[in-house]
Amino acid sequence: MSVVDNAIYIDGKRAVVPNSLDHTFEELRACPDEGHSFCWIGMLRPDETEIKAVAEEFGLHNLAVEDAINAHQRPKLERYGDTLFVVLRPARYVDSVEVVELGEIHLFLGPDFVITIRHAEEPDLKEVRHRLEGDPELLEQGPFAVLYAILDKIVDDYGPVLDGLQNDVDEIEVQVFGGDPGVSKRIYTLTREVIEFQRAVEPLEDLFRELRDRLKERATASDLELRRALRDVVDHATRVMERTDGFRQLLTNILQVNASLVAQRQNDEMARMTEAGFDQNEQVKRISSWAAIFFAPSFVASLYGMNFKIMPELAWAYGYPYAVALMVLLGLALYIAFKRKGWL
Repeated sequence: MSVVDNAIYIDGKRAVVPNSLDHTFEELRACPDEGHSFCWIGMLRPDETEIKAVAEEFGLHNLAVEDAINAHQRPKLERYGDTLFVVLRPARYVDSVEVVELGEIHLFLGPDFVITIRHAEEPDLKEVRHRLEGDPELLEQGPFAVLYAILDKIVDDYGPVLDGLQNDVDEIEVQVFGGDPGVSKRIYTLTREVIEFQRAVEPLEDLFRELRDRLKERATASDLELRRALRDVVDHATRVMERTDGFRQLLTNILQVNASLVAQRQNDEMARMTEAGFDQNEQVKRISSWAAIFFAPSFVASLYGMNFKIMPELAWAYGYPYAVALMVLLGLALYIAFKRKGWL
């Protein structure tokens, strides 16, 4: 069986510990109507048969039962006659892999029963149960006291998640301004984590509002104390929602800043490449200019260096000075031309 704890509480004290669900149903029927008695059945990953067996005994609504079987629900509070169906999403931060793990808890609250169905190992509600059993005055207020204590536990557990996310955001800021090329992927991954966490937290505002309205309808002295205690949980949840929204906005800004820095680095790199190309082009111009200058005398020298018997000016007395002067004049003319064009 998936039942992890099962007890009947009378006047805020753990009075009966049944050894089976059938025994629980029998003992609960035997409790006096005038006493403050209720049962709390805690279940971990129950199968469909177990959930339907409990649902049949307590007359749970089919739609709520279907949600409990299928799981993967958003936080909410729904009312079916005298029964409340509550979905909560606890969270914990896994530092080794820098991931926010979300769990899921379903609660059925009736006049004389609380059924908690967990679809994940965390959080362990044993701590909540021990806390309530150590405070009989609070536990005497019935199923709503259990709901309050579980809400308080889940909201308190959001604190380490926020601390883990804050640490990740701080590290990302260092990576962004340090020019880490892999930071974009980490920003996107963390943004997804924050969004998923935000989806688990935001619906709590409506849930608390409906819960307060439900407690006002009862208008008992004990419910007044519960409403006061619940206000403290609401304040903590509000701060969680504000910080979560702040993380999301901050990550959006960081992503934009990172995109701007990447674009700036790319522009700087393009500018350096352009400057390098310009310098290289200038060097090519100089090399080409000097090559042309040296080519002109080489051309004249090679032309007159051909050993043919019949060539003009071979027997001319001024042939040699003429050839030398021609080479110098050609080189000088090319030098002046390239100099005016700024190639030299």
